[in-house]
Amino acid sequence: MSADPYDILGVKRDASPEEIQKAYRGLAKKLHPDLNPGNREAEEQFKRVLSAYSLLGDPEKRAKFDCGEIDASGAERPQRSYYRDFAGAGGDDDPYATNAGFADFAEADDVFADLFRRPGGRARIRMPGADVHYRLPVEFLEAVNGATKRIALADGSSLDLTIPAGAQDGQTLRLRGKGQPGIGGGPPGDALVELAVQPHAFFTRDGDDIRLELPISLTEAVLGGRVTVPTPTGPVTMTVPKGSNTGAVLRLRAKGVARPDGERGDEYVTLKVVLPPSGDPDLEAFVRDWAAGKAHDPRQATEE
Repeated sequence: MSADPYDILGVKRDASPEEIQKAYRGLAKKLHPDLNPGNREAEEQFKRVLSAYSLLGDPEKRAKFDCGEIDASGAERPQRSYYRDFAGAGGDDDPYATNAGFADFAEADDVFADLFRRPGGRARIRMPGADVHYRLPVEFLEAVNGATKRIALADGSSLDLTIPAGAQDGQTLRLRGKGQPGIGGGPPGDALVELAVQPHAFFTRDGDDIRLELPISLTEAVLGGRVTVPTPTGPVTMTVPKGSNTGAVLRLRAKGVARPDGERGDEYVTLKVVLPPSGDPDLEAFVRDWAAGKAHDPRQATEE
């Protein structure tokens, strides 16, 4: 399967934001792991769809990808190195190493004394290496619950990065000493990893809380009952009170985002009453003869 995010979402390169969002939602509903239990292929496709939407759904990131500044994973493309960046290796013909202009720095008892050295009577620059920036796609639940992700570094090595529980989209993690090597014996730079949290098919985040819209049947709304509700840590059973309406909000304590102190936020479940997809003659006959239903005006408050 192509790694190009446009191909993954099945949209043209000039697709509008609305077209991109529509394509993502359709694929997410089709490929979500909860709807395809045990289907590893669907799970991998779902991950690719999430990654593609994270890039193309952000106008700034999409623009950077289109002009080649970042790759399909969202990582910055390596910058070309120039001779001046690595000059000063120390030959007699080295035009960038000179005795001129460093006398005051070499004799001063300050930070510059650590940067400039004079072995063999020649000035030598000692500088820390440059930081390297990465962008790491992270699944919604990995950010909520915490996880370990493997990241490939610029030098070809890889390491396991701990995603802290409750990580935020755009949060940057620092890996000390994993950047570019130093110059003249200077320390290496750091790797700065920006987290790109992918959207979830039905969960949304509100600070440390999770919000979810839960469809319920007319029977469950009228009579109440026990229903299964997904949470970031797995499904739980919740009681729907009798006479529940669309828009009613129920709270599941400590089923939200994990916090550094070990506690969790809450999950807020908004109920949505959904009728059967096709007409039910018995239901229609009941409602037709239901006198109390005809007398009830749900819009009365808005008309006063």
